[in-house]
Amino acid sequence: MVVAGRRKSIAFFISLGVGLISVILLLYIGWVLLDWRTGILLVLGVLLLAMIIAGVVLNTIFLVREIRRNEQHDAFINAVTHELKTPVASIRLYLQTLQTRPVEEDKRGEFYRTMLEDSDRLLSTIEQILRTGRIGSAGRKLNPSPLDLGGVVQECLARARTLHHLTTESLEYQPGPPTTILGDADEVRAAVSNLIDNAVKYSGTDHVKVTVETSKIDGKYAAVRVRDEGVGIRKTDLKQIFKRFYRVPGPIAARVKGTGLGLYIVRSVAKRHGGRAWAESEGPGHGSTFVLQFPIVK
Repeated sequence: MVVAGRRKSIAFFISLGVGLISVILLLYIGWVLLDWRTGILLVLGVLLLAMIIAGVVLNTIFLVREIRRNEQHDAFINAVTHELKTPVASIRLYLQTLQTRPVEEDKRGEFYRTMLEDSDRLLSTIEQILRTGRIGSAGRKLNPSPLDLGGVVQECLARARTLHHLTTESLEYQPGPPTTILGDADEVRAAVSNLIDNAVKYSGTDHVKVTVETSKIDGKYAAVRVRDEGVGIRKTDLKQIFKRFYRVPGPIAARVKGTGLGLYIVRSVAKRHGGRAWAESEGPGHGSTFVLQFPIVK
């Protein structure tokens, strides 16, 4: 999909260049052979100048976008490499320790738990990448079925508490009225889990306080609202963060593990189900709220 988009962009600018050259040739022929009146040539010259300026502006925009896309792609490769290499190296180290020397039973059990956590992290990263490819595939169809949204949220909360070792006070659930949506269970579960994981990661290590609530909007939509008291988001980044590979620049993003795909998956899932997703924040240091919205089954 990305390659096809780049090819279309390149083809557009090639066509634009051919068009500009054609206009220049026509003006040259008109000037030399047909000796058109000065007024007509002046108008055509102004039009040509405007087209050239527009072409230069569009080409500059295109190049800037390509540079940003390449930077995000490089950041994604680095993040994925780290996310894949780190757990593999950890598992290998523990296995080598168990193989080369005797280990006490308590320590052995700790090693096993750590290796299982690392393998879960590895599988999660791989699944994120594969899910991004499936969602981005135009031929991939949904497998919708009636879903109890509250039940899906509770499943995701239970998984997050186990994964991040959190209490019910740190990761609180405020259920709304029973709500049924029509959706692909795997995709909806992935979208909700990504929002919760994102809120926990950006809450910091000292104090995690995340609240998840479900509600109805105008009797037509069901919403999952995930609110944290973490680092917050700048106004300029509120829309950017849902783009593929995008990660908020700065020291915070460098400390938080991730691939830049989680929120892209969230918005893609929402769109595929006829809903939408957005973020709200008063700025850095004021926490953030993410909302995931789906149509209600009537």
